[in-house]
Amino acid sequence: MNQNGDAVEDIKSRLSIDDVVGDFVELKRAGRNLKGLSPFNPEKTPSFMVSPDKQIWYDFSANNGGDMFSFIMRMEGVDFRGALEILARKAGIDLDQYKKSGGSSKRKERLYEVLELAVRYYQATLIKNPVALDYLIKKRKYNRETMEAFRFGYSPNNFDALTQFLKKKGFSRDEIKGAGLGTDRRGGFGDMFRGRIMIPLSDAQGRVVGFTARQLIDDPNGPKYINTPQTMLYDKGRQVYGLHLAKDAMRQADFAVAVEGNLDVVASWQAGVKNVVAIAGTALTNDHLKSIGRFTNDLRLAFDTDRAGIAATVRAIPMAQEQGLKLSIVVIPEGKDPDELVKKDPLLWQQAVAKSIYVVDWLFSFNEKRHNIKTALGKRQFSDDLLPVIQKITDPVEQEHYIKLLAEKTEVSTEAVAAKMSVAVQSKTQRKVKKHVEEDQEPANDTTEKQHQDRLLALLVAHVLTRRVLQMTDEKLVFNHPEQQLIYDFIETSPHVTIEEDQIPEDLQSVTEYVKMLLFKAEVLYETFDASERLREAQDLVDLTQQNVKKRSIKELTNQIKDAEAGGDETELSALLDRLSTLLKKE
Repeated sequence: MNQNGDAVEDIKSRLSIDDVVGDFVELKRAGRNLKGLSPFNPEKTPSFMVSPDKQIWYDFSANNGGDMFSFIMRMEGVDFRGALEILARKAGIDLDQYKKSGGSSKRKERLYEVLELAVRYYQATLIKNPVALDYLIKKRKYNRETMEAFRFGYSPNNFDALTQFLKKKGFSRDEIKGAGLGTDRRGGFGDMFRGRIMIPLSDAQGRVVGFTARQLIDDPNGPKYINTPQTMLYDKGRQVYGLHLAKDAMRQADFAVAVEGNLDVVASWQAGVKNVVAIAGTALTNDHLKSIGRFTNDLRLAFDTDRAGIAATVRAIPMAQEQGLKLSIVVIPEGKDPDELVKKDPLLWQQAVAKSIYVVDWLFSFNEKRHNIKTALGKRQFSDDLLPVIQKITDPVEQEHYIKLLAEKTEVSTEAVAAKMSVAVQSKTQRKVKKHVEEDQEPANDTTEKQHQDRLLALLVAHVLTRRVLQMTDEKLVFNHPEQQLIYDFIETSPHVTIEEDQIPEDLQSVTEYVKMLLFKAEVLYETFDASERLREAQDLVDLTQQNVKKRSIKELTNQIKDAEAGGDETELSALLDRLSTLLKKE
């Protein structure tokens, strides 16, 4: 990587795109993304989206987007170098340091090294602190094997003890901050974590990428847990805690258990159930499921049954189905969390994990307890809660099973349930298709055509199942721009290859940013679509693409015919008329 590339990576590790865009656009939360009015076009309805996860922006009113650098280039009217200088100043980075710097891979290795050294420092500090040791051994009841396996430590309650130690070992202030170990405070640059139990966060290979830091003494005036901020190595949306210790057990047991808290994992591991991992809270993402899915296709959730836990469970159903994962629920007796249950009796936790209930069956049971399904109102509420879940089931046999079960529970006909679901699906689909596919009778201009073609490519790139529509397409699709055609040609020749933000195929490396943009567009436009809706949308967009190409071809031939008539070229005129006739027969 060149010197500018190194600076770009470091700037992106320090700045978040929402902070950069937020200097110019008032952003409001819209699910996992942010939304605001376009700074480039006058509009009343916000169509400007920012993805903090993907670190990109997209302006749907102008059909363009990019990263923080492209945004500054457009807003400030500068070239890439100008944007680099502006963002470097905002990030507090001196670009002169990159004139003799190494590559990005070298920087990552330095971050891994400084984090590993920090783990050992915290471990050594823990041994010298009797209060911290008592907390882990007497209160948490962890044994020596557990503490060593999870590499617990303690951060001294000192302003910059770790920082000074790391500097003496040859690490710079920039490297310490880049690893999430140091931060700027009122008194200067000091340690990120102070006076806390340190729980290392590792990747699937066991390399430390960050920390969760817990209060040693509970203080209601401060946060119980503090996590490493987003860095070049640590991403909360991808982090699966304990995966490096659980993956072998997951393979052997052929299932995984996902819990909310890191210490739930530790308690379960010590109790002998070692195929357990933690997600940050209940915010399950596709990246979490993909990481788990590499080792097993059976995932059991042990989340709280509060509103957030239920919502997370329902959101996970279509994601799990798309990943090919069987999803079930671990019912924890007496409303305890796994840590509490293990402390009471490890056998109870083992039994709960073994008796997991398939997620849809559990949701039926859970909602049946919430509503009085002997009343008309209760039946409506019960069906309102369950139908969105049934709609997300992609297997038709399974879906029909739950339609019949819902009919039995509410004592109505299956036709009534199917009709209610059909009305909901049609209404939702019509709203979405009307919004996303705006067909005109006149040939679309290039901007509108590119929007339609981008939407089609977004579906094809992000959702492998939608590529079925290409099998039903007689003719090769023609796109307006070379980068679009390149991606389509790759998908057509490699229909089963999964394309992810961190796994872009070599043949598409030249259009990496465009691929990321399509993935973002798919997330914003089609995340709430189920599999059948995405297929219908893809087919509509294929038809629209073919129609626009045909209309443009007819228009071009008509102009050529006029020129041939004016020039008196009978041979050319005859050939053009034959081509037009053939094209019109395909209408």
